[in-house]
Amino acid sequence: MSDKATLTEKLVEAPADYEELKSAIAGRYASLSRQLQSIARFALENPNDIALETVATIAKRAGVQPSSMVRFAQTMGYDGFTTMQQVFRSRLMAGAVSYRDRIRSMAKDRGEGPESLLDDFVDEGMASLQALRDSIDRPTIAAAADRLVAAEEVFLLAQRRAFPVAFYLAYALGRLEKRYRLLDGTGGLMHQQAAQARPSDTILAISFTPYSQDVIDIARERSEAGVPIVGITDSPLSPLAMAASVSFEVPDQGDQPFRSLVAPLCLAQTLMVTVGQKMAERENNRGDSP
Repeated sequence: MSDKATLTEKLVEAPADYEELKSAIAGRYASLSRQLQSIARFALENPNDIALETVATIAKRAGVQPSSMVRFAQTMGYDGFTTMQQVFRSRLMAGAVSYRDRIRSMAKDRGEGPESLLDDFVDEGMASLQALRDSIDRPTIAAAADRLVAAEEVFLLAQRRAFPVAFYLAYALGRLEKRYRLLDGTGGLMHQQAAQARPSDTILAISFTPYSQDVIDIARERSEAGVPIVGITDSPLSPLAMAASVSFEVPDQGDQPFRSLVAPLCLAQTLMVTVGQKMAERENNRGDSP
């Protein structure tokens, strides 16, 4: 490591908690080397492993050398890997994932036949809702709702398994009598449809791993054109999160073959109720004006 690199790393203030660290990783991700980007993704997708395993074990799982793990920690402003690991351990001790662990422990006694599927899906849904409650920043909900209320028109953008969330949002916005447009890509014209969004509008985009390339490309293009993007995705390192001015990261179920939409739909409902409340407040304020 060069003296210049060491000096640069010491000038970076180490994040005090996991939320600060997560934001720091997302903010600096694009400037990291490919190897450090790989570690960043692994750290945010597997925080429990970072908290509990040795640096050698973590490095092996991440496909890097232990020295790279130390370098990553120093790049984030810590003296070494152990200091950064304490941040992940503090998160674990706070109980952010204990509910999921309890659910999985209960499921071990079940059989593997079709009769256990309902229990498995219900448990995963409950765990995903708890993870949503623990991870979503409440002020972000208000900020996103303000953006949607202020928009002349809301463009809804999603594909594949995320599309049901966009369809629900279209239904809810219609009930609220808020102008919206569902970008369904009929006839292969999704990009042309999205190109009609202006800076006075807002695009609400939803995409989860593996991300829809059309959704990501449109979000980037419209963001560069000055159109505000509200994103619902699964990681602060998601290309959608990086294109959005306001972003929600709904934790994924990781090792599950089917992604539950319980948490994204719950978030969508919360967002729409908040939008409705803010629209009502705006109307009331207009009525009170002389």
